[in-house]
Amino acid sequence: MRWSALRLFSFIGLLACASWAQADQDYGVLIISRERLEVATSCEIGIYLQDQLVGRLFQEQSTSFNLPAGDLSVRLRVLPGQAPGCSSGIEAQNNSRIHINAGDVLKYRIASGPNGMYLKKADLIY
Repeated sequence: MRWSALRLFSFIGLLACASWAQADQDYGVLIISRERLEVATSCEIGIYLQDQLVGRLFQEQSTSFNLPAGDLSVRLRVLPGQAPGCSSGIEAQNNSRIHINAGDVLKYRIASGPNGMYLKKADLIY
């Protein structure tokens, strides 16, 4: 009887661990980096998710977000700062739509084009 009770508690413990591991996978990771000199400004760049400022990046920096699965609206904008020429003024409001699934790890780099800054898909290196 003792042995079967121990097995029962071990089995319940394994089930609990499995459900916690599954709960940990209910989100995805979004990594945004400014590692390369693709954006020719030393100004700080703001990262907006769902129109809320959630991050700031200078050159050679990156940030990551644990996000629930679903569609995201991501916008990039030069933030006003103390450095000369960092006033944002009027700029195009380009939103990127990203879909993230539970368990995904997505990496994007900030790049610049004729229509302003945008996110460019990057390869993950393990």
